[in-house]
Amino acid sequence: MKLVAAEKLQKMTTSIFQEVADRKQQAIRNGKDVIDLSVGSPDLPPPEFVVETLIDFAKDKSKYGYTLKGIAEFHEAVSYFYRHRYGVNLNPETEVLQLMGSQDGLAHLATAICNPGDYVLVPDPGYPIYEASVTIAGGVVYPMALLAENHFLPQLDEIPLEVLEKTRMMILSYPGNPVTALADQDFFEKVIRFAKQHNILIVHDFAYSELIFDGHPQISFMSVPGAKEVGIEFNSLSKTFNMAGCRIGYVVGNEEALKILGALKSHIDYGIFYPIQQAAVKALTSDFTSLSNQLKEYEIRRDALIAGLEKSGWSVPKSPATMFVWARIPEGWTSRQFSFELIDQAGVAVIPGDAFGQLGEGYVRIAMVHPPERLTEAAERIHVFLKEHSYSVK
Repeated sequence: MKLVAAEKLQKMTTSIFQEVADRKQQAIRNGKDVIDLSVGSPDLPPPEFVVETLIDFAKDKSKYGYTLKGIAEFHEAVSYFYRHRYGVNLNPETEVLQLMGSQDGLAHLATAICNPGDYVLVPDPGYPIYEASVTIAGGVVYPMALLAENHFLPQLDEIPLEVLEKTRMMILSYPGNPVTALADQDFFEKVIRFAKQHNILIVHDFAYSELIFDGHPQISFMSVPGAKEVGIEFNSLSKTFNMAGCRIGYVVGNEEALKILGALKSHIDYGIFYPIQQAAVKALTSDFTSLSNQLKEYEIRRDALIAGLEKSGWSVPKSPATMFVWARIPEGWTSRQFSFELIDQAGVAVIPGDAFGQLGEGYVRIAMVHPPERLTEAAERIHVFLKEHSYSVK
């Protein structure tokens, strides 16, 4: 029997993260020590009280059945977290929906909301699941250019009216991934007016809400007046509390949108393991000291990496947020050529920018998922690599 993938799957490219991982493994087999700065999987552990809570509840043999959905304590904990961290009041019963990680919700949202042929406005560069989710749903992606000269904010007035008439959703992410830009209150207010004018659901990915540096404000989209009328916001415990492997997150905001997504999810999964939910409750209602300490660690890492790159002549903007650096590569390379040669020759793995959209070409994304000294070593290897190839970075 010969099987052929569905046409919608054939439209999707192979995951670049897997390609980089395969290249890294080949380099390791060839005897190369590889510093992996590709995937944004935190190397820091969860707070000890989270681990202890998980262990304690895992010992209860009565908690191994289906949970079906988020327990009430989890929804209340998310409401507590949003009130204390971002000044947002949420109804835990109607304005919070538990997810198996924010990517789970983002992957299914377009299927729940869009009909085939509907348009979705997606940032370019943007995280791959944004575009992939629309393709899976049979929708049409309209890329919104994020350019440095526009502070990586989409120019809403440049979107054609004929596109807006067919648009169901707009996806945004601030702090961004892969671009590490921030958005201010004025921009979000403009987005809300735009959404009301064109009857568009705003989808804000806020996964890096607790990795905002240099005293910049943490602005949840939900904190802006009118946001709940037009939008929802995804968040996760993956980066905030280093619980990436636990696969637990949530989406908050517009009650109608959450009901629709929840209805789809009721046909897909049977809920998250009860001990993990209780560990998440403990994290979300803690005193948040761990968040402050973690933020300082990432600032130190960012400064160490950028200082090391500058010594090699690679001047990279200082990321205002996230666990990434978004860096323009030397001329004469494509993003993939540069990334793959960097693995093979220097033993440093990064993600080529074109993985995040057409406008990502000419950039790479570097994840700060190692201690400062290891990041400094990675920068030194890059320095040798650039010197050997006689390339300079502007």
